[in-house]
Amino acid sequence: MSPSLHRKVVSRVELPKLVADWRRAGERVTLANGCFDVLHVGHVRYLHAARELGGKLIVAVNSDASARALKGEGRPVMPAEERAEILASLADVDAVVVFPENDVRAIIREIRPDFHAKGTDYTVESVPEREEVEACGGRVAIVGDPKNHSATEIIHSHSRLGPRKS
Repeated sequence: MSPSLHRKVVSRVELPKLVADWRRAGERVTLANGCFDVLHVGHVRYLHAARELGGKLIVAVNSDASARALKGEGRPVMPAEERAEILASLADVDAVVVFPENDVRAIIREIRPDFHAKGTDYTVESVPEREEVEACGGRVAIVGDPKNHSATEIIHSHSRLGPRKS
């Protein structure tokens, strides 16, 4: 991993310190999260819209075990470290952290984001972490384009096509 990408992928221990530095500099903080198993245009649009909320964008990526628990056997397709590195390469992303839990409530408590960005497959009322976000003084924002893209669908359609010929 290049040094600049390595600096964007942070540990859970480093994350609160980084957020504190940003806040001292007057920045707002937005948290987005997901498995990001196969990065697609829907993810890119979601993260770009999350960035447009202002301030710094942190992307929390499910660990391999939590992605498997959420998505099922055979997932994730790529290991968490590679998913984190790919996300860190995006200009809209300021930091990436891998987390082992099935949701981001613990990270929300640790960093108290100003915004928790979720995709359009949610409503503000259906976001599982909504109460945690509000209790920490933040707001939930639904961002991105309509949910017309799915890593699961991409994986399934690719597996139906069989192996590619060289």
